[in-house]
Amino acid sequence: MVASVCSGCPLPSTGGLPEPVASVVTTSVVDPEALDELLCPRDDIVRERRVGEAAFEAVSGPFRDYRREVAAVPAGDGRVEVTERTSFRLAIPFWGALFVWPMKRELRRLTDRQRAQQPVWAPPDRFDARAANVLGLLCTVALVGGYLGTLISQTITFAIDEFGSSKTAEGTTLAAVRVGVVLSLVLVATADRRGRRRMLLGSTAASCVTAAFGAVAPNLVMLGVTQTLSRGLSTTAVLLVGIVAAEEMPKGSRAYAVSVMAMTSALGAGISLWALPLADLHVRGWRILYLIPLLGLPVLGLVGRHLPESRRFVAPHPDTPVVSGHGRRLWVLAASFFLISSFTAPASQLLNDFLREERGFSAGRVALFVALTSTPGAIGIVVGGRMADVRGRRLLVAVGVAVGAVLTTLSFATAGWTMWAWNLVGTIFAAAAVPALGVYGPELFPTGSRGRANGIIQLVSVSGSALGLVIAGVIADRTGSFTDAMQVLLVGPLVVVVLVLTLFPETARRELEELNPEDVPPAPA
Repeated sequence: MVASVCSGCPLPSTGGLPEPVASVVTTSVVDPEALDELLCPRDDIVRERRVGEAAFEAVSGPFRDYRREVAAVPAGDGRVEVTERTSFRLAIPFWGALFVWPMKRELRRLTDRQRAQQPVWAPPDRFDARAANVLGLLCTVALVGGYLGTLISQTITFAIDEFGSSKTAEGTTLAAVRVGVVLSLVLVATADRRGRRRMLLGSTAASCVTAAFGAVAPNLVMLGVTQTLSRGLSTTAVLLVGIVAAEEMPKGSRAYAVSVMAMTSALGAGISLWALPLADLHVRGWRILYLIPLLGLPVLGLVGRHLPESRRFVAPHPDTPVVSGHGRRLWVLAASFFLISSFTAPASQLLNDFLREERGFSAGRVALFVALTSTPGAIGIVVGGRMADVRGRRLLVAVGVAVGAVLTTLSFATAGWTMWAWNLVGTIFAAAAVPALGVYGPELFPTGSRGRANGIIQLVSVSGSALGLVIAGVIADRTGSFTDAMQVLLVGPLVVVVLVLTLFPETARRELEELNPEDVPPAPA
């Protein structure tokens, strides 16, 4: 019989360690063989070492503090009653509370503690404290970036109502905002020389400030100007978040990290959806959403206190040219992202117009549709992140892109419950490809040119989204429907499937230095 008691109360300090914030106390009656296992150091979610006759501390694991103590007394019949007390503090800033319960459940497990296998909710590789800390901080930046990245697409349909503009003006404005990617190219190139941390935090904070100027924009042109600056800065942050994650995470968990950051970024985008009904309060109500990014400034201040510089940037590395030995990778990735963006940009950013004008949705119903059909995409992101690390990237990307694009196109061509169903399932499949696609760019280029290469890819990708938005806007104005536009743009993702299966390398569970030999340090003399 096993009884378990968990307490969230702090325990008295032991061994000079800081106060732990969570503990697990488990009492069980076991035979001597099971007792021997409990008295061995764990090697699963945490790798322990013995620090006493029946006490252990963490050598590796996502903990800031960790201690396990075992006490045993005879229980009769040759068995013993064992009380095990584990106290810990997770090294996951901002998001640690979400992992306390699953961590407690894992630490209560009495068997298979030396299996060196991670639970299904954890990354495939065991994280150390630094990796857990960095990922938690990057997820927080991604949350802010997710809101900034969707602000214009969620509000422009209401801005056009106030300014009295046309669909072509809407598509042109959304396309023009993409010019800000030129600024991001300059900034990420600077990050290759001056460091990731400074540019990441500075660009995110500046994006919050410039976005707020949209609240007082007198016309669509000025709204586009402020968003051009804000989107260029937030794009820089998105690129650097992915680069830092690739440079900091273990080789078998880079896609997992991208999946977690994609979920927090989606949460940031969801905040703009939750706030969208404010646009129904008044014809100028949409402007309130442009003030919300100012709330991100104090959060970024906290992140800046604890985020270290990327360890691979700090390590000696050559300043390699962008296309030196990797030109083929660069243009294959750039072409693929160009074609994907030419479809996904109008599919997401013109969706509100489609729902309001062709399906007669109100602002509240638009928010409900997007929330209900997009939120399950988290399933695809979680499953896709783990599969990309464990099973490989290429096939996952091909299936996710193909099925996601086809079903999204069907959602534009149907009405009623089938429209909701196609959009929901298509979102899940498309989301499954996001972690693998997101990690390819940082993986396939050396440290000295990683920022520049990903900036070029992003520039080409944004060019694709701008072209797709213009094409979709023109076709919609001529035919009166977005459905025809999406059917034309579907060709792009289908071409990408061919490129992925024939030209993309497999990068799962390979060190960045293996993929980029330029970064291998020279052998000592």
